[in-house]
Amino acid sequence: MFAPTPRVQVPSTAASGEVFLVKTLISHPMETGLRHDDQGNVIPRKIVNKFICRHNDVVVFSVDLHEAMATNPFIEFYLRATESGRLEFIWEEDGGGIHVLEHQLTVA
Repeated sequence: MFAPTPRVQVPSTAASGEVFLVKTLISHPMETGLRHDDQGNVIPRKIVNKFICRHNDVVVFSVDLHEAMATNPFIEFYLRATESGRLEFIWEEDGGGIHVLEHQLTVA
């Protein structure tokens, strides 16, 4: 069975008010449910359908994903450093699977 591997690239420290880039990637096949295996059986749909970033439990970025999203979804976005705390990155997939990474951000 395939185990998705999430990764993030985000600084550990940022100056107050600084805008910084966040890069995320999850290794995931993003199976659409439209393909067939060698025996002609439909390969069940299994995609990452939502990505959420929280800072100190407040949603600061969120996106819904659909079948047209590529394998191994790469998402990048900007955040503004307002206070130190925990960044939480959450990928939700069909069937209820959830993959989470946490990162501590220090704002000086």
